[in-house]
Amino acid sequence: MEKKCKKVKWLSGEALQIAVKRREVKSKGEKERYKHLNAEFQRITRRDKKAFLSDQCKEIEENNRMGKTRDLFKKIRDTKGTFHAKMGSIKDRNSMDLTEAEEIKMWQEYTEELYKKDIQNPDNHDGVITHLEPDILECEVKWAFESITTNKASGGDGIPVELFQILKDDVVKVLHSICQDIWKTQQWPQDWKRSVFIPIPKKGNAKECLNYRTIALISHASKVILKILQATLQQYVNCELPDVQAGFRKCRGTRDQIANIRWIIEKAREFRKNIYFCFTDYAKAFDCVDHNQLWKILKDMGIPDHLTYLLRNLYAGQEATVRTGHGTTDWFQIGKGVCQGCILSPCLFNFYAEYIMRNAGLEEAQAGIKIARRNTNNLRYADDTTLMADSEEELKSLLMKVKVESEKVGLKLNIQKTKIMASGPITSWEIDGETVETVSDFIFWGSKITADGDCSHEIKRRLLLGRKVIITLDSIFKSRDITLATKVSLVKAMVFPVVMYGCESRTVKKAECRRIDAFELWCWRRLLGVPWTARRSNQSILKEIWVFFGRTDAKAETPVHWKRF
Repeated sequence: MEKKCKKVKWLSGEALQIAVKRREVKSKGEKERYKHLNAEFQRITRRDKKAFLSDQCKEIEENNRMGKTRDLFKKIRDTKGTFHAKMGSIKDRNSMDLTEAEEIKMWQEYTEELYKKDIQNPDNHDGVITHLEPDILECEVKWAFESITTNKASGGDGIPVELFQILKDDVVKVLHSICQDIWKTQQWPQDWKRSVFIPIPKKGNAKECLNYRTIALISHASKVILKILQATLQQYVNCELPDVQAGFRKCRGTRDQIANIRWIIEKAREFRKNIYFCFTDYAKAFDCVDHNQLWKILKDMGIPDHLTYLLRNLYAGQEATVRTGHGTTDWFQIGKGVCQGCILSPCLFNFYAEYIMRNAGLEEAQAGIKIARRNTNNLRYADDTTLMADSEEELKSLLMKVKVESEKVGLKLNIQKTKIMASGPITSWEIDGETVETVSDFIFWGSKITADGDCSHEIKRRLLLGRKVIITLDSIFKSRDITLATKVSLVKAMVFPVVMYGCESRTVKKAECRRIDAFELWCWRRLLGVPWTARRSNQSILKEIWVFFGRTDAKAETPVHWKRF
């Protein structure tokens, strides 16, 4: 059986023909002929690769000139060969390889078990509500329709959002009629209750279904009324959720929580107090939300009955299928969980998590860190909660309260991923027979946090990540088909954001400042193709680059980009 030659993007037909001849000669044992063909193959391969990269770089430059940012970054990803985790072959519980049909069946069994309804919590549906919220306006439908993001995968109906946008006003009228009918009757079309799950690999063994995140693809048409519902619920989100919750909220994000935890550590050091952190993690948090508990929670949060019944009927009778690499599974019922991919899921889960924390009594608890006459004992971002206290006993008490209240509503802590970090002495913790790991540093939403609050480790880590990005873009930066202006723009768009993530709260010493300046100059020298052996001053390098930052002077002796921070 003839072995197939691996075809990469840049190989031409001529190179492939020589590869076939080279293989035949090798099998006959003709060494001299083989060496000649191998040298010829290598020469043509280098030529093909150079031509391919040249064409790619020309397209990158053209996309940048035309302002096509999506095409620009897509072409950059293709050129630098970024690794994308793909769904692999799944093994059974005995670690045995599966056939394609068995793999589909395995995904069917896993997802059915994951989203199986808890029999202990029967559905208590009281019927259709009579008091309705104000009707949906046509302008609201138009706003929701125009705010739907394009270039997104279609749901089970296979209709892309771009098709709706072609029809414009006609679609708005039809969708307004459908949405208004749903709003009054609380009855949803069955197609809008169907989701297609796409398994996305997470950390861990990719041979196990457990280490995949199931992202739901829903109908684009359903997103119109979901966006209107989301906007309606937003006023209750702002009213009910505390400041410590930054997940999926406007004008809040991971960098705010990174800044908060750094400042808390700095204040604790300033007043010479020990501080103890517990970084909790839930097992399949979004997939384990109990629907009946959710409706009760929404009522407790003051959500109108009409909106609750709309959501209840949306989740009643939901169906899903899993799209694997070998086909799709049969449709199955979803008995619990909020779909990761639905517009409303972040909002609903935030209510769910807030209910847990209220019942755990975190707001009234005396345990925590007191800063400016305010007691803080937790920082949250959706399902990730960081508990904090000034003693080990208080921290453990907070953790056990959260654990108990979480289990009451169906969420379980993942003890293996839950970590403890302390600036003072601490003993070993054991919960449910499992030991909680104690660490000296933790990657907190992409930023390395240490127990002593030292930022130098995070700065070094970020500079290293920036260097890796520069190296992966090396083929682009060395190309003569891309202008220097485009190269500088790419550095500003793809390298500097990686290095500066979370920089707002860093305490930077003189040594780190010099290291940051050296990194920037290293970027510009690599961009200009100036080796470290070349006798060119830093000032001459900066003078050549400053033009693209709107600077024409060369008086400063240090890089300008970092002075903003």
